[in-house]
Amino acid sequence: MDVLTQYAWIAWLVLILVFATIEVFTLEMTFLMLALGSVAGLLSGLFGIPWWAQFLIAALVALALILTLRPSLLRMLRKGGDPARSNIDALIGADGRVVRTVTNLGGQVKLQNGETWTARLSPITEQADVPVGAQVLVTGIDGATAVVVPVERSTPQ
Repeated sequence: MDVLTQYAWIAWLVLILVFATIEVFTLEMTFLMLALGSVAGLLSGLFGIPWWAQFLIAALVALALILTLRPSLLRMLRKGGDPARSNIDALIGADGRVVRTVTNLGGQVKLQNGETWTARLSPITEQADVPVGAQVLVTGIDGATAVVVPVERSTPQ
């Protein structure tokens, strides 16, 4: 058992490298906490503590870090996300003008971003067709087709 205690630092180094490598690929902060717990086990081994106590110290430190430090690190990691919508999500709610009469079966609209899309009326609208030049609102995307509803123009009084 003295041999195990004497060379435990090699096992701790291997664990630290394995946990750090896994953390790089997952970014969930759990393996980072396990790596830091392994660092605590390595440091305790340098002070001559028996291998079973090193393991216990590493486990307690890792558990404490998972419960205390990990939640705040995850919040900070997620806080920097880009709030801007992109791709199809950015088209939902976009305005457009009818280029070719839009019916339940098809048509064409030019959106506010300059793109021209095939379009069809949304099933929620009761209108039969939307004439050329009318303003529409994109309510969804179905494949390569914009699902639109006509925009009611308010009449000045």
